[in-house]
Amino acid sequence: MCIGIPGQIVALHEQQPDHAWAEVCGMRREVNIALVCEGKPDALIGCWVLIHVGFALSKLDEQEARDTLAALHEMEEVEADVALFLGKGEAR
Repeated sequence: MCIGIPGQIVALHEQQPDHAWAEVCGMRREVNIALVCEGKPDALIGCWVLIHVGFALSKLDEQEARDTLAALHEMEEVEADVALFLGKGEAR
């Protein structure tokens, strides 16, 4: 399954200027922000991004991010792999 998941940028990485920390489903994950950074990296703090394999691929508005997360949670009921993707441990 190749899908992205919305995450909110919450902090910049202290040692790597093109990396930040994103909160995804209550967990912090390190992401590369080089593809979405259009100025000063600190301008991304609070922004929602679509994350795939450790890269922030695009910015999302908050409503689109929340709608996508809701759809992923609904998919979790029928797709065991989505639980892994959302960081909830082993697939059922």
